[in-house]
Amino acid sequence: MAPVSFGVDATEPIVLVITGRLTPADVPRLCEELAARLYGTEATEAICDVGGLGPPNLAAVEAVARLHLTARRHGCRLGLRGVGSEMRLLLDLTGLSDLAGTLQETPGAGAGAGAGAATGTATGTGEREGEGGESR
Repeated sequence: MAPVSFGVDATEPIVLVITGRLTPADVPRLCEELAARLYGTEATEAICDVGGLGPPNLAAVEAVARLHLTARRHGCRLGLRGVGSEMRLLLDLTGLSDLAGTLQETPGAGAGAGAGAATGTATGTGEREGEGGESR
């Protein structure tokens, strides 16, 4: 007998790990990086690990909002991982806490690197570190 397929997408989520302190100039680069990782995949979820961010600021909030839009344009949901209490408060104050899908709060300051099929780190200084997966 041939195996039966039920159309379930077992693709692991794309994980973007952001570290450092973000500036407004970093936001377009992060969106381009997420779009490149999502291009040509069948991923239905993208996870942004913000546990390594310095003290959150409005640039981080803008990044979450724009990354959410970028993921939606590629047919994905955006989830956040490593959300500290300060970042959660900023998202709540700006009315954006529901934009990011799943908010996974991390007790304490930072979280480690994310797990997934395509994991990479983007720093808030305009540099890129340790990318995995494809990018275009």
